[in-house]
Amino acid sequence: MPRSVIPGFGLAFGITVLYLGAIVLLPLCALILKASDIGGAQLWTILSSPRTLSSIRVTLTMALAATAFNAVYGLLLAWVLARYQFPGKRLLDALVDIPFALPTAVAGLALTALFSKNGWFGGPLDALGLQVVYTPLGIAIAMAFVSVPFVVRTLQPVIEDLGSDVEEASRSLGASDLQILTKIIFPSIFPALLAGCSLAFARSLGEFGAVIFIAGNQPMKTEIVALLTFIRLEEYDYQAAAAIATVMLVMAFVMLIVTNAVQAWNLRYLGRGGM
Repeated sequence: MPRSVIPGFGLAFGITVLYLGAIVLLPLCALILKASDIGGAQLWTILSSPRTLSSIRVTLTMALAATAFNAVYGLLLAWVLARYQFPGKRLLDALVDIPFALPTAVAGLALTALFSKNGWFGGPLDALGLQVVYTPLGIAIAMAFVSVPFVVRTLQPVIEDLGSDVEEASRSLGASDLQILTKIIFPSIFPALLAGCSLAFARSLGEFGAVIFIAGNQPMKTEIVALLTFIRLEEYDYQAAAAIATVMLVMAFVMLIVTNAVQAWNLRYLGRGGM
């Protein structure tokens, strides 16, 4: 076996496993054990309460709406950044990563100021009879803001690697622009689009800081799962908080499985394409 360029595999592997166990696995195990002590009947009572069901419904529907928006907008933005040269391209490319660097609470305050009735965007929208702040629409906007980089950064390298030679060859063979788009370009980027959307959806499910400022946090209307969990903790209702947090954990775990499956499919797809 050849000697590794970077020595100390045993030490590095041990530190990695220790970090994973202490920082990730132990809190998750504690959460699951806390939820398991509640009992099936009480757990069902907590999860089937109207307020809990409403928060789950609001979270899932708004996360889906934000992901659907990002699927279209993120695809267009990634295409522009990958295929076109224009003044300010580097600035626009850097702005895509702002949701990664910006504290989510700051993002929530900025969005609330922009979409309030006296804000830059909220004023014209209010004149049209459309209210954003303290509505489910505001939740979707906040989720879309924090999750759009996942779609753009997943698609952008795939579009760059695709190149334009395939399109030129197809056009020389008589293919129309619509045929090139539907039969060549979109099938090539579709696995990456699915992977980016699944990551964006998972990010939207767990968003807290950017949402609570613009949502208004009205029970049965604009209350999300993460906020309800926080409220139960403030009420010292640890059993309810553990039960609701377990639901979020299950949703995140499902999205993790979906994301890994999509990424594996993407690698197999690219592998077949490179043969």
